[in-house]
This record gives sequence, structure tokens and C-alpha cells, in this order.
Amino acid sequence: MDKSDFYREARQDLSGPLHGVRVLDVTTSWAGPMCACVLADLGADVIKIEAPTGEVARRMHPFLPGKEPGVSFVHATVNRNKRNLTLELRSPEGRDIFMKLAARADIIVQNFRPGTMDKWGIGYEAVRNVKPDIIYVSISGWGQWGPEHDRPGYDPMAQAASGFISLNGSADGPPVKAPTFLGDDLAGLHGAIGALAALKHRDQTGEGQHVDVALLDAMLFQSNGYLTLGALGIPIRRWGNEFPFAVPTNIYQCRDGRVIAGTLLDSHWKVFARMAGRPDLAEDPRFASIQSRDQNRDECNALFARWFSERTVGEAVAECTGAGIACAHVRSYEDAARDPHVLEREMLQQVTLENGSVAPITGPTAKFSRTPTRIRHGAPGLGAHTEEILEEIGVDADATKRLREKKIV
Repeated sequence: MDKSDFYREARQDLSGPLHGVRVLDVTTSWAGPMCACVLADLGADVIKIEAPTGEVARRMHPFLPGKEPGVSFVHATVNRNKRNLTLELRSPEGRDIFMKLAARADIIVQNFRPGTMDKWGIGYEAVRNVKPDIIYVSISGWGQWGPEHDRPGYDPMAQAASGFISLNGSADGPPVKAPTFLGDDLAGLHGAIGALAALKHRDQTGEGQHVDVALLDAMLFQSNGYLTLGALGIPIRRWGNEFPFAVPTNIYQCRDGRVIAGTLLDSHWKVFARMAGRPDLAEDPRFASIQSRDQNRDECNALFARWFSERTVGEAVAECTGAGIACAHVRSYEDAARDPHVLEREMLQQVTLENGSVAPITGPTAKFSRTPTRIRHGAPGLGAHTEEILEEIGVDADATKRLREKKIV
């Protein structure tokens, strides 16, 4: 399918499938901002509320090249498509403004430590007094309840506590955390999914609700069933780049780089054996089934290794693809950023940053043929929409000036 065919009935008058939905984003770092980012990318009007000093994402290195002051790559990535309001939530005036905004919102997303929002007078119970059908998403390390709910919790701790780190890394090496904020990302996605499910329920019944998402729960849910194996005492190996159910699958060295390739089905093995000039191995009982290949894993890997070592990455990928064998170049992010397929899929979009420079920012994942999504604007400067948002709730210029003088906004 051509891209133009996919988008042939696209509407240009909507921000996305969530056009008209309003979200208050009271978050910091990554998990909460990611949840709100997904909703913003889907077209919701997301108001990011920050303390007048700004949140930690604005100060995380590295900064994107361009004009000064520099813009953090974290802030530019996760806070795009949002409006920005500075507000001192710990003050009575700030709380009152928040409640006025909450009364007009559909969804609130927050990821402070459990109890913090209640202490500030803007927790779920307080908000539902002014907006009974509010959808209130709380993201935290360990959840809103449970024996350890009030512990500080960040992404690496969730990775560790879930069991993920114990299995990550080479088979004979130490445990290794994920190179990305995996727990934060998954919690953010589940927060967005939960918000959308609750939104559907509200539209059907008029009922709002509190949505509780824990980083630990998100890591456990995405553990591919390993938590069940652990509960039953079934041993789980660290496999590195291999799998127990797909032999051989590994990373192999080509003449000019590395690929990951493998055979998931017995039929794939037969195809590859012929490709490798060893048709005799296609039906050999030592290799014909997954169970037998598992018993002869080293020999399988050796055959693959020899075949790939004689080819360039391009040749190997092309031959495997033509034969229906899964194979991919092991690339750096720099390589991926230059890939024509990545660019055609608009996974990098040129965006004007708050300092006026332009940078390629990672685009939305889901593509919608009728209500296309895109990066509509870059992550805003601190307080860039303060006057605009306050005016929407009836705060005039003189009142805003007084709030600035008192450092409320």
C-alpha cells in the first residue's frame, strides 16, 4: 500500500482521534509525561502544569544542538503537542486555579508519590467534588495501595523488582538494566490505555473513576508470562540473544556489520539448510525439529555463522528476506535515523523547538487513516501558555499580573 492510499480519506480539521478531549498533565520525568504525551499525540488538548521553576525533564542532558538556551532531548521528546502553564500547586491560589481547570477537564494524569496530591488538596477525592466524572490517572513506582505503596520508586527499581534485570544481558554476564526507561514507558502506555478505557466507560455511564498504574505492575504484565513461571517454580534461563523455542536465532557477524537472524519454524530451517548449501541437513533428524536443534544448538549456530560471515549485511538481509527468513541489521540509533523506511513512516518529524531551532523529534507510533496524528508543535517553553489558559477560566490580565508577582504562576 502506498502512503497516499492509506491517507486518502484523511480529515485535516481535527487534531486526531481524541480531538476535543482535555487533559491536565501534572507530571514529572518520564512515566507520567509519556502517558500525557500519548494522549496529546492522539489529539487531546493537554495542559502541562509545572512549578514556576520547571520540572526535571527540562534539565536532563544531553541538550539538542542549536540556539541557546539549549533544549533537553527528554523535554523535547515527551512534552510536544502540549500547552504549558506554570502554577504553584502548594499555594491556596494555585490549588483554586487547578480546581477551576479540573472542573473543565476530562482526564488528569499525575505521577507524584502517593499521598502528595492529597496533601496539596488536589487528589482524586478533592477533584471529584468539582468534577464527579473526572478520570484521574495516578502513576507511581509501586501503586496507590499495597504494603510498599509509599516507597520512592523509579524506572530502574521497577526493572529490578520485577525480575526483568535478572534475565537481561548475556547468558554468562551480570544482570543489566534496559538502555531505555522501559518501566516508565510501559507504565505511561498503560496509563494512556487505562485513561481511554475509563473515558469510554464515562461516555457510556457518566461515571468517572481513579486509575492506578504502578511501574512494577507494568513490568510484570509485560513479562511474557514469566511471572507465572516464577510462581510455579519453573526455572527461567537468561538467554542473551537466543531463544529456547527458536533455534538457531542469534546475532551473527557479517563482513561489514552484524545481523540478528533465526528460524522460528521447522520449515524455516529446511529453507536455510538449502540456502547454506547443506540440503542434507534439512531432513537430518539431528536438526529437523526444534527439539533436536535445541540439543545441537552449537552446530546450528556454527552453520549460520559461517554463512553470514561470507556476506555483507546488505547481501545477507536481501537473501534471507527473499527466502522468507527473518533477518535484520543490528543498527545504532544513528543508523536507524537515516533509514528510508523509518523516514517514510514519519518516525522522525522536523519540529521547531522553543528556542527557535529545528530538530528531528520521534513521531507517533499509531497511524490513523481518517484522523491522522503528527507532532503539531514542539514542547513549549516554561509558562508559554499561562495567560492563554488562565484567560480561558476567566482570570483577567490584572489578576494574572498579581499571580506572577506572588510567584503563583
